[in-house]
Amino acid sequence: MKITLLGTGNAAVTECYNTCFVLEDAGQYLMVDGGGGNAVLHQLKAAGYDWKQMRHIFVTHKHIDHLLGIVWMIRLITQNMHRGKYDGEAWIYAHDEVVDILTRISEMVLEQKTLHFIGERLHFVTLRDGGTFTAMGREVKVFDIQSTKAKQYGFTMNYGDGRKLTCCGDEPYCEYERPYAEGSDWLLHEAFCLYSQADLFDPYKKNHSTVKDACELAQRLGVKNLILYHTEDKNIRNRKQLYTEEGRQYYSGRLFVPDDLETIEL
Repeated sequence: MKITLLGTGNAAVTECYNTCFVLEDAGQYLMVDGGGGNAVLHQLKAAGYDWKQMRHIFVTHKHIDHLLGIVWMIRLITQNMHRGKYDGEAWIYAHDEVVDILTRISEMVLEQKTLHFIGERLHFVTLRDGGTFTAMGREVKVFDIQSTKAKQYGFTMNYGDGRKLTCCGDEPYCEYERPYAEGSDWLLHEAFCLYSQADLFDPYKKNHSTVKDACELAQRLGVKNLILYHTEDKNIRNRKQLYTEEGRQYYSGRLFVPDDLETIEL
């Protein structure tokens, strides 16, 4: 299995794309979030993917830097179903608030001739805390990250030989997530900025973590591999070096600070 980061930035970035990614295994895919617009289509193409391969899509929450790219996916999927250029079905998984928003947006902006494909061949699947869905032939278990800003789900999955990958969404870890995150072989966690630049970026006022915070967490939870994302972009040219140098002071596992379109073998 491998992960390709379509975007690695927070909501306000202009030097990279908003955080979203694709998990891939043996020609099967799970897309997670869509970023803030139709640039997701460019990112998919630049990563070597055909957007039609994204048959399973998980949306973590309603913030526009995660949601609006999904609206473009819905438009392309239903439009091409209408034109006879899209075979089979597709699934979008999310909690009830996101499903409701996507349903209402679709009803407002899609053409009537394409709208009926939602429910017929494009399925919106409402998930509950602790619920599961199947993608890439594997069970994916979702959990409420207990966000204080907007209801948000993370997920965890076993991807072979007992190995576990966990995504904590784009807010700091809370103890409710321990059963899912602890002992993960791979953990995806946000790091808004360097701890040494916390005074500049005010991550705590925005309910976000620093590199130091995320790395101390991963060390405490016994995580083997840590991927940091959802960052600021003022340090984009030296972000990998700067974040890695700070993170190494607090975390002894393998630390990854990917750029947009970077692929990591899991």
